[in-house]
Amino acid sequence: MKYTIQINEGPYTHQASDSAYNFTKAVLEKGYEVFRVFFYHDGVNNATRLTTPPQDDRNVVNRWSELAAAHDLDLVVCVAAAQRRGIADAEESQRNGKDADNLAPGFRISGLGQLIEGGIISDRLVVFGD
Repeated sequence: MKYTIQINEGPYTHQASDSAYNFTKAVLEKGYEVFRVFFYHDGVNNATRLTTPPQDDRNVVNRWSELAAAHDLDLVVCVAAAQRRGIADAEESQRNGKDADNLAPGFRISGLGQLIEGGIISDRLVVFGD
């Protein structure tokens, strides 16, 4: 079974990100494939390396980065949603005349075509959040 996961909510405002992370981790532990994890709408906030939760709280961004590194996951952040929310990699920052970038390790910025491709190639597209 091959999955694409879509996350539409931010890391500390809604349960969707935690649920998506736990679901993705469980799918991988069962030996299934995760083709892509696509962050859309406020879900792109899962990809900012500037998130600094209190020490006694979970670090949602780091959990995604670590899971991606351990399983070679494709974590894709919607470019339009990211631009609206001030999230950019070095290339996007330079292209838009910004002086900094904040994309966390393991994430990449791309377009909606990546979500469409994931839906076509995967057996299941599972959406978390509104």
